[in-house]
Amino acid sequence: MSDGIELDTPVRFVKGVGPLRAEQLAQLGVTTVYDLLTYFPRRFDLRRQAQPIVTINGTEASATAAGEVVETEDRVFGPKPFFRCTLTDGTAMINARWFFGGYLRDKIKKGVTLAVSGKVSRYRECPEFVNPRLQILWDESTAHLQHDEMLPVYPAGGKLSSGVIAQLVHKALPLVPSLITPWFDREYLRRRELMPRPAAIAAMHRPEDRDQWRLARRRLAYDECLLMQLGIAILRARREVRPAYALPCTQQIDQRIRARFPFTLTPAQDQALAEIVRDLASPMPMNRLLQGDVGSGKTVVALYAALLAVANRKQAAIMAPTEILASQHFRKIEQYLAGSRVKVALLSGQTPAKKRQELLAALATGEVQIVVGTHALLGDDVRFAGLALVVIDEQHKFGVLQRTGIRGKGYAPHYLVMTATPIPRTLAMTVFGDLETCTITAPPPGRGRTVTKVVEPAGLRAAMGDIRRRLAAGEQAYFIYPLVNPSPELELANATEAYEELSRGELKGLGVGLIHGQMPPAQKDSIMRDFAAGRIRVLAASIVVEVGLDVPAANIIVINHAERFGLAQLHQLRGRVGRGESNATCILVAAGGGEEARRRLGVLEKCNDGFAIAEEDLRIRGPGELFGTRQHGLSELKVADLVEDFELLRMARRDAFEIVRNDPTLSDAHNQQLRREVIRAYAGRLDLLGGG
Repeated sequence: MSDGIELDTPVRFVKGVGPLRAEQLAQLGVTTVYDLLTYFPRRFDLRRQAQPIVTINGTEASATAAGEVVETEDRVFGPKPFFRCTLTDGTAMINARWFFGGYLRDKIKKGVTLAVSGKVSRYRECPEFVNPRLQILWDESTAHLQHDEMLPVYPAGGKLSSGVIAQLVHKALPLVPSLITPWFDREYLRRRELMPRPAAIAAMHRPEDRDQWRLARRRLAYDECLLMQLGIAILRARREVRPAYALPCTQQIDQRIRARFPFTLTPAQDQALAEIVRDLASPMPMNRLLQGDVGSGKTVVALYAALLAVANRKQAAIMAPTEILASQHFRKIEQYLAGSRVKVALLSGQTPAKKRQELLAALATGEVQIVVGTHALLGDDVRFAGLALVVIDEQHKFGVLQRTGIRGKGYAPHYLVMTATPIPRTLAMTVFGDLETCTITAPPPGRGRTVTKVVEPAGLRAAMGDIRRRLAAGEQAYFIYPLVNPSPELELANATEAYEELSRGELKGLGVGLIHGQMPPAQKDSIMRDFAAGRIRVLAASIVVEVGLDVPAANIIVINHAERFGLAQLHQLRGRVGRGESNATCILVAAGGGEEARRRLGVLEKCNDGFAIAEEDLRIRGPGELFGTRQHGLSELKVADLVEDFELLRMARRDAFEIVRNDPTLSDAHNQQLRREVIRAYAGRLDLLGGG
């Protein structure tokens, strides 16, 4: 490699960086040579070819001049403070003025060579640049002032300006040909219309024109999608190596399980079950995502699968993201199984030590057949006699490592992952890309309709009289707030103060409770039991009630500062009401965000289709916001956009699965570079290939 530098060499060894700059770069996540080469600009500014200053007359809409700074002025007082400098190229002198430009006083000094680009006007009959873009020319030989140039603008930070970062990247770019190894042969690239990777990385920083930049971006977006899909494909292939317990379902077993439910399953539930039962009958581990909008009956489908495991003399584990949700699942399962010989247990972080030890022993011997729990199920001391099925509720609350963290001995368990958050097709191929998907498309019959209204705070005050009347008649309500306690930084309503105001004010005497994520689990469980029993009519809450809670009499939900939430999250919250036969009301109180927030929230007034809402939320907010995908364990995306690059993602997925199908460990000679890239991409997150 060039001068002993490799891609993993610490960035401080790049010419011109050094220890101080390396510390500053580290604040931007740049610690190696590879990080610096892949720290791409966020946009480009067009700098025109520099012209002699004497030819500039003061009417140019866009011009560039370059020369030595011979004078500076820093005007700090007055209604419009400014920083001004005068530069000359030997043909004439010209001024450049930046209003409120005091930040330049330590950068632009006499003797510095500077290029300025932008609009030119006349001031006191002399040409002058006003608020131009600037470039300090430390090395004039590399400035390329003789022709138009696209100047990269890098995300600044760590006390480093975009210009300084550009200089450091420029010093590293000559390393690209020797360090960046092609991944594929020419024929592979030709069929997919991709440019070579070394050329793409160079062009992302220094493109000849926008067309070349678009081609470079397409290649690197493909590479990111491919690495993500390779991780998914390897996970799936590795799981399929270990056999699972086959769990056949006979007609007698089916009848016995259905007899446990005091209702008939819907056609949509039956369709989902047909796919799940088929998978469970195989000795190959099932890995299936069960999607269903809020209130569609996913829990019943999951319990059917768990009872199928029990009918085959095996065990099932059901993991939920919160103590409240785990407790609710446990109570429902106990109701359905009342009088049966199936033993069900609840394991959480709040389980007393003695009871926990008894439960662990019962799991290890097979005495407990179904265990419901939280992250506590991931403990090293949790062992099963014959774990055949793991159900993960609200999958997007867990990462890939957590999802696959519950293990039996010898045999791999079947995995059934559930989510009430409809998954846009792009995320279904990424965060959930290692899972087969089935969907419950319709809710059980007899559910009421939920009407959604977007109002300003004054509109909520006008509606409080009707809310009180409905509460007095026996209905219940949620009041949701974005904060638990007051914040000095954010002028937002909070659950704690709202609880006091509601208790003393318009809802006095109706039974108001408070619940939020900072409470001890036992206290939260007690409050939810009181709410479910009707002893509490109104629940002032943080978004702890977002998923899973089922209180049929709760038909009113008021979400304060709705503009602070994403559409998918609001749809989840809305799903807490309308779970009985009565119609429900969701009031979205928008206290800010202007017309754009009102238009975005209007989607929920018109639409109850969770999938359409999720697609719109993905388009508006992006995948990281929507699902917190940084915790999913997959490789990060710097270039690719899951919405704009969907077709590219599909192509990369097909390619990745074909590569892994032919070479599951990427051991073939022609896949060695891909193997190294996969190990680099997943280092410290997923041990896909043993790290070597």
